Amino acid sequence: MTPPLLGTLETALYADDLAAAEAFWTGVMGLAVIARVPGRHVFFRTADSPRSQVLLVFDAHATVRPPAPDARLPVPPHGAVGPGHACLAAAPETLDDWRAHLESRGIAIEADFRWPNGARSIYLRDPAGNSIELADPAIWAPDPV
Repeated sequence: MTPPLLGTLETALYADDLAAAEAFWTGVMGLAVIARVPGRHVFFRTADSPRSQVLLVFDAHATVRPPAPDARLPVPPHGAVGPGHACLAAAPETLDDWRAHLESRGIAIEADFRWPNGARSIYLRDPAGNSIELADPAIWAPDPV
């Protein structure tokens, strides 16, 4: 039997320019930095409740290298080439405010639509070209029985 999971704890995106990523995620999206290693990564808290949720932004050129044999934290190499995708949950009543906020910061909205179940998503790009979605969590609500 498969043991249960608690949910998604981390989401990782990749960016060549970590300073631009940090400026976007703090200045535009309002996230707090929780860890930073220059040239390697910057991490942001996206939620605290019911448990911590974190957005990790790595420089793939740094994380593709294997850890040193004596590394205190022997994280395996990882990375991605090309744009990724992350979806952040937003209360449906805030999505108009999010759209206005993003547009006021010069952020282009790629798409803004309602899914067949009526839930709404807004799509934009971060400075690294990653596809970022802000969505009503109901996009994944279970189908009625």
